[in-house]
Amino acid sequence: MSRPRSRLYRFALVLAFAGAPLAFSADALAVTEVQFWHAMTGANNDRVNNLAKRFNESQSEYKVNAVYKGSYPEAMAAAIAAFRAGSAPAVLQVFEVGTATMMSAKGAIKPVFQVMADAGEKFDPKSYVPAVAGYYTNTKGQMLSFPFNSSTTVFYYNKDAFEKAGLDPNRPPETWQAVVAAAAKIKAAGVLPCSYTTGWQSWVQLESFSAWHNLPFATEENGFAGNDPKLVFNGPIQVRHIQNMQDWLKKGYFTYAGRKNEPEAKFYSGECAMMTTSSAGYGTVKQNAKFKFGVSALPYYADVQGAPQNTIIGGASLWVMGGKSKDEYKAVAKFLTFLSRPDIQAEFHQATGYLPITLAAYELTKQSGFYEKNPGTDVSVKQMIVKTTDKSRGIRLGNFVQIRDIIDDELENVWSGKKDAKTALDSATARGNEQIARFAKTARE
Repeated sequence: MSRPRSRLYRFALVLAFAGAPLAFSADALAVTEVQFWHAMTGANNDRVNNLAKRFNESQSEYKVNAVYKGSYPEAMAAAIAAFRAGSAPAVLQVFEVGTATMMSAKGAIKPVFQVMADAGEKFDPKSYVPAVAGYYTNTKGQMLSFPFNSSTTVFYYNKDAFEKAGLDPNRPPETWQAVVAAAAKIKAAGVLPCSYTTGWQSWVQLESFSAWHNLPFATEENGFAGNDPKLVFNGPIQVRHIQNMQDWLKKGYFTYAGRKNEPEAKFYSGECAMMTTSSAGYGTVKQNAKFKFGVSALPYYADVQGAPQNTIIGGASLWVMGGKSKDEYKAVAKFLTFLSRPDIQAEFHQATGYLPITLAAYELTKQSGFYEKNPGTDVSVKQMIVKTTDKSRGIRLGNFVQIRDIIDDELENVWSGKKDAKTALDSATARGNEQIARFAKTARE
């Protein structure tokens, strides 16, 4: 009886060990999947899906599922609700004005620098464009989120209109004084019905304007260095500029056409000769404009000491959500390393008009001849590749979305003639400070 039993035992062992490699192989081939929620639409939605697809095809251990979750506010709200329910995505795209909110969400996020360090991935903040990385970096130099689609403010002008008005089409106005002089000539010549317009008025005319002139937008280093910042964009230089714009509007040099990117259509349709808006509008302008156009740096006031400094970013970054497994964080780290590759960043930059987030991607694009073939596309980068100051690093405030709405309200009061610049900006800072206090109170509770 013992021999058959022994043979049976040995046979079972053989089967067990024979099956062991199969079981091991199955484990080795297991793929760790992570969710990436984003807010990109149209062609950019396709580009995000393609990035995830290319990452997935580049290796066999991890899979990123890119999922469109609506607008920036909608995606952010969905992720917060999902976190509370224990089903948050691993990666969430958040617009720049949501940065303070994400930072205050204790336990809901895991800082990118920590994710990369834990996964053993090479991650040097100094390799990223300073003004981009700085926005998402704490006072210790640690990056909290990953810059993804970043843009900045630039100046567009219609070269054909310039030529017809007797202006040099190859010499865009560098200062606001030169802009108004050009606007006067264009209007006098009757070339176009609109001389100048602006998109994203709060971002361009106050946020970037302040950084470009090295002026504070808020105390405590624009909210980066403390928990109780106060808005101060009602300073004499900002007031002078907004008052000038009201005067230009009365003279017919400036046309108001909307709070966000609505004014861009007035430029590429050939109605307005000059425009300030996002660098990310380049693709749309190039696709639709039936005239020669140029891209130049944001204008500045030459009599303001420290100007020009650097503009600040718009767009969004990627936040890593908390409560995930070690394998999921490893997958996220690998994905972020993939997105940082110079060739990937250069390609994304050239296709979208967003900034290359790394200096290597900028150099690669420059070496490829892209900037020579597409003049002006490097302007946004040149405005950003300088060392930032405590006034130009960016703006990090709680309830920033609501603050922008308030600024838009008050600027519209100026354009309609209901208020002068000083009264409107004083009101905007006072109302905005109430929003900051409300956010601070909520964060403490």
